[in-house]
Amino acid sequence: MPPAPDIRIPLDVPSEEQERYRDNYRRITHGTGRLMLFAGDQKVEHLNDDFYGEGIHPDDADPEHLFRIAIRARIGVFATQLGMIARYGEDYRDVPYLVKLNSKTHLVKTAQRDPLSSELHLVRQVVDLRDRTGLAILGVGYTIYLGSEYEPMMLYQAAQIVNNAHANGLITVLWMYPRGKAVKDERDPHLVAGAAGVAATLGSDFVKVNPPKAGGTIDAALLREAVAAGGRTGVVCAGGSHADMQEFLQQLHDQIHIGGTVGNATGRNIHQRPLDEAVRFCNAISAITLDDASVEEANKICMGGRC
Repeated sequence: MPPAPDIRIPLDVPSEEQERYRDNYRRITHGTGRLMLFAGDQKVEHLNDDFYGEGIHPDDADPEHLFRIAIRARIGVFATQLGMIARYGEDYRDVPYLVKLNSKTHLVKTAQRDPLSSELHLVRQVVDLRDRTGLAILGVGYTIYLGSEYEPMMLYQAAQIVNNAHANGLITVLWMYPRGKAVKDERDPHLVAGAAGVAATLGSDFVKVNPPKAGGTIDAALLREAVAAGGRTGVVCAGGSHADMQEFLQQLHDQIHIGGTVGNATGRNIHQRPLDEAVRFCNAISAITLDDASVEEANKICMGGRC
């Protein structure tokens, strides 16, 4: 397991919320400084494309499948929309939650209009639900599409969200995706690094980026520029679409130990599997992220059954 880091409390966290912030950060990272984020926000982002169809297990058709995974698997936090938590949270009170504050569907393509994902809920609504229910709501997340003509609105909303979240002791994760007609290559390493740097200027605790590519090839070493640009904002990589288990675990290991990232944010690669398999795979990902397990050790966790 990596050594427990000192928890740096940002200056926008007031004194009366510092202990909550410290506890939330410790819980979300299991005391390691690394983040295993189980992403379950795609029911808006990709409609039912990620939950029903060829290659997707029938378990995934039911929204509760996400919560069943989150309660059984070892995760840092489960990211989903506020409405989902309001509907299912009473039955899954022990799940650590991160509320995704904006979402958009994939129906309007970039060729038709630059992407805009506006705030759906306010931080104060998240805090109200947390305080009334006692649910383990530890953080909030927000997506920015850098390069979109609507970038100024998303930057403003993200800045307010980070500040308001910290004021209430919450951890923040910004999804940073260069996208729009002005963006020629979303995976350009230099551009991905720039996106990580923007998250740092907004004061976010973590930033989620797509792994950069050079010549169409993913290379973990390309992440070093983004990690440097992020500074004290921890860089985590998106898990992407369904991939071979061994290949996924190797890429994750390399992202951490070669690229210098502090974890992952994985959704489809987990929840498109049947429940038992999804939990084992989630635990294998957590072993690499939180315990410094080798790929071979993680495979053993997963191979309690076939993945």
